[in-house]
Amino acid sequence: MIPFDLLSPDTGNSLELDGAHVLRDVATGARWPVLDGIPYLRTNRAELIAATLALIDAGDMDAALAGLLADQDDWWNGPPADPASLQALVANRRTATLREAVDGLGWGRVGDYFVNRWSDPTYLAGLTLLEAHWNEPACAFELACGIGHYLREMQARGVKVAGADVVFAKLWVARNWVVDKGAQLVCFDASSPHWPIADAPVDLVLCNDAFYFLDDKPGILACLRKTAGEDGWLAVSHIHNSGCPGFSAGKAVSAADIEELFPDGLVYDDAELTRALVEARAPTPRDPHELQACEAFSLVAGPGMRPAPRSVVDGITLPVAGTALRLNPLYKVDLSGAYVIRWPSERYAAEYAGRVTYPLHSDGPKTLDWEGGSQTAVAERVRRREYVDLPERW
Repeated sequence: MIPFDLLSPDTGNSLELDGAHVLRDVATGARWPVLDGIPYLRTNRAELIAATLALIDAGDMDAALAGLLADQDDWWNGPPADPASLQALVANRRTATLREAVDGLGWGRVGDYFVNRWSDPTYLAGLTLLEAHWNEPACAFELACGIGHYLREMQARGVKVAGADVVFAKLWVARNWVVDKGAQLVCFDASSPHWPIADAPVDLVLCNDAFYFLDDKPGILACLRKTAGEDGWLAVSHIHNSGCPGFSAGKAVSAADIEELFPDGLVYDDAELTRALVEARAPTPRDPHELQACEAFSLVAGPGMRPAPRSVVDGITLPVAGTALRLNPLYKVDLSGAYVIRWPSERYAAEYAGRVTYPLHSDGPKTLDWEGGSQTAVAERVRRREYVDLPERW
């Protein structure tokens, strides 16, 4: 764990433990819940926080947890989670699979994305960005970390990690299914009046497939740069381009915005990063004005970044040697007994089918013992994500 000292997002005052499940503002006495080791520091949820604290005070921890698991971000347009399903998930969390967890949380198509993200081309672009500029960071912080896909990869390489997200349930899934317990996880709004993690510069700050959602981009970027300090670097991937129609909600940015926000950045077409992974080469950065037609931007910035990208061969884009891999779960057995890709939804297919790196058919087998080695036929299948490193209870 890094760990960060925490501040009240309302006042900026230090927070201290008040029992196992509560943080208290040292000056005002205001209290904030902590469940499964995850502080809940959202600023516009006063009624939910009061109800959660009341349940904690009464000793009903499962009901308190279920209440926070129902909370969503302000972009959510799906139906509310079913209370009975949440209660069942809380009761069975030590045996449920990741797939069962996202179903119980009522995430719908978002759940499809999360459980299959290990092979999504946009996720691989983010890994490629990291590997191309990797400088052996000791500690990393990810804003909008979701269920912890990137945190898991960095932990496997000995990096101390912390992650934040506005949705408590995503962090809870990360804690129970994806990352090791050493990860510090905090739930807060990036646009809080006060950034709730105290000054503690880290080597690497990430924000993947989320920066375009943020309202006050300059203000939040200033906080991210401060977290990276004078020696760290930022990796921000899959920022939707307002000049190119896309599939997601949010507030996309233009090439001119990228140039203004990141004058020190090395900027990439997101799709170029994915191609570089498949071709085992260094990705090519471009001037932002040359990327006005790309779907999404990715970039690195800050004093600690590598001055030029290196070849994407055998770093964070490939699993650690000795990992037991599984056939990509998007493959299903057809009537002939062959493994064929079956998309989880029409929307998923529309967004990714034309850009995926894995073949649409596979000869198997269902599992593979990965011994490393970047220049082998097996490595080619792993690099393309025909085989993936999934959590134990996927």
